[in-house]
Amino acid sequence: MNISVSEAAKRLAELVRRAEAGEEIVLTDAGKAVARLKAEEKRALTPEEKLAIIDDISRRAAKEATPGPDAAHSQDFLYDPETGLPA
Repeated sequence: MNISVSEAAKRLAELVRRAEAGEEIVLTDAGKAVARLKAEEKRALTPEEKLAIIDDISRRAAKEATPGPDAAHSQDFLYDPETGLPA
């Protein structure tokens, strides 16, 4: 599909969807092709890239984590400390 730059500006969202669907969009200026709108090539992440992302998320989460009771003692408030029975 050939479309002028000025018309493309008005219909950009539609053109992006069409390009994502595989259609070739050629932008023209004064009837001459000046640019092409093409969908980004999708590629799978390598195992190393996946691990790097997981490590990054883990590091950032550790910085933001607030200390609290550990899982073994998180429900201690439910029990009387002297008798060990439910409060």
